[in-house]
Amino acid sequence: MKTSTQVGALTVLIAAMALVGCSDAQEGVADEPSDDAQVITLSYAFFAPAQSFPAVQMEHWAKELNERTDGRVEVDLFPGGSLLTASNMYDGVLNGVADIGLSATSYEPGRFPLINLAGSLTGQDVNSEIASRMTYQLIQEFGEQMPELEEFKVITAFTSEPAYFQTIEPIRQLEDLNGLEIRISGDNSRALDALGVTAVGMSQADAGEALQSGIIDGYAASREVLMDMQFARLAKYVTDYPLTNTIFAALMSREKWEALPADIQAVIEELAPEMATFTGQYLDEHIQRSLEWAQQEEGVEVIALDDDEASRWDDQLAPVNETILSDAEQQGLPAYAFAERMQELIEEYRTEAE
Repeated sequence: MKTSTQVGALTVLIAAMALVGCSDAQEGVADEPSDDAQVITLSYAFFAPAQSFPAVQMEHWAKELNERTDGRVEVDLFPGGSLLTASNMYDGVLNGVADIGLSATSYEPGRFPLINLAGSLTGQDVNSEIASRMTYQLIQEFGEQMPELEEFKVITAFTSEPAYFQTIEPIRQLEDLNGLEIRISGDNSRALDALGVTAVGMSQADAGEALQSGIIDGYAASREVLMDMQFARLAKYVTDYPLTNTIFAALMSREKWEALPADIQAVIEELAPEMATFTGQYLDEHIQRSLEWAQQEEGVEVIALDDDEASRWDDQLAPVNETILSDAEQQGLPAYAFAERMQELIEEYRTEAE
């Protein structure tokens, strides 16, 4: 039979053990990571191969975001159309198939009429860095006048360099363009029409086979594809005259954006203009490597137009910009103000680079 002293001691021991158990349980709860501290995984889709310059941007952005958030955000990359293609990229983002989609806005001209002015106006003799910084800044300044972006958050935006004719046969004068069938991206066909060329719409991925089979006589694009897509094996001539640009925008749905923690949003905002600059600089350097490789390894010839011939091309293309701006203005877009600011930014960034 237990004494009162023994019962008292046993009671104290049980109480102490209970307190320790409660303390352990509380410590266990405290050690659980909060929602904000849990790893967030974002899916990021693109239609072109992993070696293309927009996909290089994807990899760099994913790495920077992971490092700047101390590993709290991981990004699964889906280049090469493995998750979404060019035809359904932005709708796929809105439908939740991917968290972020990267595509050329010129592939959907009716959807992005104001943004595409930055690419479809001809004669912009700028490198990719200046064009990319300009495009991103224009979106920031004119975003409220772009209802097409209401459902999206712009993660970043950048451009190719201007497109150049890259052809099977040489183009040395306007007459050489007559009757040619040339692939160009999206709605950037009006410049080709003005030069007497038949514009062919097809994805860049299909252009190589089309060149080989003779379906097209060449393409108009940024010159890194000579090496990246191995087009230099077929297109032996590059005509040194800048045409239109291709705009790329990485977009996230507004719903997904607003679900992210505020500090993660801040890091993504910080990265946005940096990625425009990074991509432009990378592409400009990469283009030089591609041209050197194409000339040395594949015998590609770069054809420089003399001043008189270049002036003939200028005269032929002069009405195109006015038509583009006038049409956009009639649709209720601030096209002329957009184009004026575009030129101001080009000069500003060009001066900084000098």
